[in-house]
Amino acid sequence: MERFVDREDELSRLRGCYDSDDADMVVIFGRRRLGKTELVRESLEDRDDAVLYQATETTRQIQLDAFVDVAAESIPGIDRIEGEWESLLGYLADQDAVIVLDEFPYLIDADESLPSVIQRLWDQELRDTGVTLILVGSSISMMEEATLLGNSPLYGRFTEKIDLRQLDFAAARTFFPESYSAEQLFLAWGVFGGTPYYLDGVDMDNDLGTVIQQSLLSRQGFLHDEPEYVLRTELTEPNRYFAILKAIAAGNTTSNEIAQTVGIDGKQISTYTQKLERLRLVEREVPVTEDKTRSRRGRYRILDPLFRFWFRFVYGNEDRYERLGADAYETVIEPDLADFVSRAFETRCQDILPDLYPETMFTDIGRWWYNEYEVDVVGLAADGKMVTGECKFTSAPLDYSALASLEDHTDEIRWSPDGSEVEHEYALFARNGFTDSVREAAADRDDLQLFNLERIVDPGASQ
Repeated sequence: MERFVDREDELSRLRGCYDSDDADMVVIFGRRRLGKTELVRESLEDRDDAVLYQATETTRQIQLDAFVDVAAESIPGIDRIEGEWESLLGYLADQDAVIVLDEFPYLIDADESLPSVIQRLWDQELRDTGVTLILVGSSISMMEEATLLGNSPLYGRFTEKIDLRQLDFAAARTFFPESYSAEQLFLAWGVFGGTPYYLDGVDMDNDLGTVIQQSLLSRQGFLHDEPEYVLRTELTEPNRYFAILKAIAAGNTTSNEIAQTVGIDGKQISTYTQKLERLRLVEREVPVTEDKTRSRRGRYRILDPLFRFWFRFVYGNEDRYERLGADAYETVIEPDLADFVSRAFETRCQDILPDLYPETMFTDIGRWWYNEYEVDVVGLAADGKMVTGECKFTSAPLDYSALASLEDHTDEIRWSPDGSEVEHEYALFARNGFTDSVREAAADRDDLQLFNLERIVDPGASQ
């Protein structure tokens, strides 16, 4: 069983449904390995009125028989009910039970009529009971088709929708050894991300180089084939998507760059990128000052750090690592690891901006760019304040040129919430501290703050 960490909001929402006198239909979906089943198990702890059925890829009749066997452990008498979904679910609803259909897409594969059966049962009987029906699935596309899209049988009937994502940095760091320094934490998180299954399954007690070598670079590694497995379960023509993800991981982030690298017509590329977005594998970013639906300056990034690492370093390089053997990490990965992690470092700095500026109510936080100008962190507030930041995950201290560049690039940002003058504040984030000239500038100015790695790891810490 996976170690259970965080998810307090999701647990509260689920338990609120259980304690309600009204009927609730909950849809839980998200990519594989994120801990959907463990979330439900944790929420049901100490309850004796729950039926948690985890479906498998088999026939309809075997699924029905297995469901009855599981349900009978909590709700005696169900084995005397007609072995049809409508009768079984109706009986459990009369007991105000909590019913969990995990891997719901497998049930649909065996019986395409099941969503319509549940729709009819919900509309005619279940909504007047105290039942909680939870539908869980890893196939995002099938879960959307069955429950979330406008033409799906169950559309509009769910009372809670939980789109489970990766753990954030604060939760993910609990999986790493306490002996890790702030720098080691960032490097490890920048590679393994916040997927519970990955973090719990990898032996983190060795140094990071050994962990990466054993779990990712070795053909026998726990995570060596993981991204390929996940993609092949979701995609019908994975090779083209593999090429797109490898192009993005290599730094080709605009639609045109991806299309040229992969050899796809530019007009077709959106078909593939939109699919990857729906699967929560990539995200299209636009400058924080622009409307995402209208901006033409979108850039794509891979959301899961482990997938980004795999497509940048592992995919297509297996033979090379086998030749290098134990020297693979030191030869190939270590020289580029800090640069690779720098993007995750920027994301962390964006995420903690509200903690670092607690008196500022930010309406948008993100990145900004235009032509050669780029700002790593931009926080926009309704009162006209703009906080802009520069992030440096380098071995050298951040020097005054970085501050001067940040101010120059900030001057190019065209934004004002109501047409009035913008109040600027500046933030510098550094892995290895700051030069004396930068510290002197911060001491003399009220609009400049410096944040070292320890403060970025723990925003509440002093520095």
